[in-house]
Amino acid sequence: MARARRSRPLTSRSVARRGRGIRGPLFPPDLPAARTRAENFDHTVLGAFEPIDARWHDRLTKLDIAVDDVPRIRAIDPDSVNWPPEVVADGPVPLSRLIPAGIDRHGTATRARIVLFRRPIELRAKDPQDLEDLVHDVLVEQVATYLGVGPEVVDPEVPGADD
Repeated sequence: MARARRSRPLTSRSVARRGRGIRGPLFPPDLPAARTRAENFDHTVLGAFEPIDARWHDRLTKLDIAVDDVPRIRAIDPDSVNWPPEVVADGPVPLSRLIPAGIDRHGTATRARIVLFRRPIELRAKDPQDLEDLVHDVLVEQVATYLGVGPEVVDPEVPGADD
């Protein structure tokens, strides 16, 4: 018995038309499972910054929080890995950076901002709770640097405040 030949090649449109292709998003966009890893990290940063902002809101009105995937900064001295005080790092890898207010190359005034580096922070966290704690600790250190106070002043519950 001879097999019938297809007159047209099989395309994704013809497969989807017959109900065997991708039918749509796996999860509705309002569910947490539909978020990307970057969106989840952004949500974690906002949650970690919320109690800090609630306590210091009047002094943080001119501070922005930003997230970047990877750091684009290098150590002052790669051999001894000395970071300036506005960088929070884990050894040779920066986790965040405080960029002071200033003037950009176009002459426009810029606001101070804390930039958290998503990938290095995620790689150091063992689980979601550890990620939240690490993001909170990094934000506490950066806000303390911005305000010119110690981390224990920004958050009395920060690890090492009793030392």
